[in-house]
Amino acid sequence: MKLFPNAKINLGLNILRKRPDGYHDLETIFYPIQLCDELEISESNKTELVMEVNEIEGDIESNLVIKAYRLLENEYQLPSVQIKLKKVIPTGAGLGGGSSDASFTLIGLNQLFNLNISKEELTKYASKLGADCAFFIYNQPMLGEGIGDQLKPVPLNIKDYYLALVKPNCFVSTADAYSNVKPEIPEISVSDCTKQSLPNWKKILKNDFENSIFPKFPEIEKVKATMYEQGAVYASMSGSGASVFGIFNEKPSQLSAQFSSEFLWIEKL
Repeated sequence: MKLFPNAKINLGLNILRKRPDGYHDLETIFYPIQLCDELEISESNKTELVMEVNEIEGDIESNLVIKAYRLLENEYQLPSVQIKLKKVIPTGAGLGGGSSDASFTLIGLNQLFNLNISKEELTKYASKLGADCAFFIYNQPMLGEGIGDQLKPVPLNIKDYYLALVKPNCFVSTADAYSNVKPEIPEISVSDCTKQSLPNWKKILKNDFENSIFPKFPEIEKVKATMYEQGAVYASMSGSGASVFGIFNEKPSQLSAQFSSEFLWIEKL
């Protein structure tokens, strides 16, 4: 069975407060895009994860894909499987690639072995793997609250625009992302911002991580500025970075030259 785990972008991201458990409450809108990895699951005489592009970093059991398999294996006595994963979504990009791979593993195992697990139950399993994993079970525009695991569908339509995505050649750690973050309740919520016309988003729809990340990684801020220079209606860093996306009325034609050495993805929404 072959599946295509897709990436997501964050439309706005407000960090509201620090919780007693050390995590932060936030609000954001997860939006699925077409950029995807390739995932193939088949029965095998032993359970293994085969990476078609990169070597597996660290212990295989720490990989979210294998963790997803183990969750269902324990409950449904699954046979051994071989999972082939071809990474296309860049890592450390704020695009949810690893979370998507894990959630699609749950979806694929459910289908392959006719487990008849409901979407609601799959969501519960996904939430055990990571805060944004549950989103990929639904894979539609969703308002994420709490640590990103409390999801509500939102009526959002930005089709017919073009999306350009750039991943600069840098890595943003979780420590970098949260350093100097100042939680606060915004005057306008993310969901209220996106109810306004898209050209207004530039003034009101923010990603709070930019305040702490841009001073440390000016190359990321430069990508955002270039998006606007090339005609973006709205541009933002996705999640905690390092990727930046721009939304355009027309397909941008100059970005390939501007970002010849970085990862670049363009699609029609």
